[in-house]
Amino acid sequence: MSDPLLIEKAGSVARVTLNRPEAFNALNGAIRAGLRDAITEVHNDDAIRVVILSGNGRGFCSGTDLTERHADTTAQFLDREYRPILNGIATSSKIWIAQVHGSAAGIGAALAMNCDLLTIADDASIYMAFAPIGLVPDGGSTWLLHRAMGGKRALQAILEGRKIPAAEALDYGLANAMSPASSLAAETEAMANRIAGGAPLAIAAAKRLIRSMDGKSYEEAISLEGQEQTILSVSDDAREGVSAFFEKRKPQFQGR
Repeated sequence: MSDPLLIEKAGSVARVTLNRPEAFNALNGAIRAGLRDAITEVHNDDAIRVVILSGNGRGFCSGTDLTERHADTTAQFLDREYRPILNGIATSSKIWIAQVHGSAAGIGAALAMNCDLLTIADDASIYMAFAPIGLVPDGGSTWLLHRAMGGKRALQAILEGRKIPAAEALDYGLANAMSPASSLAAETEAMANRIAGGAPLAIAAAKRLIRSMDGKSYEEAISLEGQEQTILSVSDDAREGVSAFFEKRKPQFQGR
């Protein structure tokens, strides 16, 4: 039996791959456990700065494996099985990029949208696969959709159980880049390597700031930026960046 989740590392970029292609990468207990372990592994690996999350086979992820049975209430199940994964990505100091081909459906859509960045194949979609089975989105999908699309369009997508095509996902801000399926992996890796070349402390600080902006005033944003900048300005990386600027060379950031 093949591993349900694969981790590959190349320099400062890791690729985490959902590997149940026969089940459209439906999230069962083995994949969920693998994801939790992978989040911990890349978090503890100082060499890794960017993580690409992708799926093998015909699609990114079809959502929860509906053949599984559990005794918990749905809320308990989501808290135990999914909250650590979603929060782990959201609070990680690494940048997570979802690479979506085929379809990201159900809580698989939440997994993709919760990543810091998202690339999508031009024939792929983000599928709100809940209304057809009498449910509402979970995994924070309502918050993620509302944040990107606004209330009216988010509600329509949910009520109609829409497959949001790649071009619309890009227009709404759910995706950062769209490319042909044949070049999606290469273009995602190019993005990952560009980002990984930056200063790790500043990258993590930028992620914290963006993740904390909802509900904040302009004045609060200025204060939060100042707090992060105070720490960064005395770092070795900031000194290296300034030196490299004046010496007209590429900086060598070490994350210190």
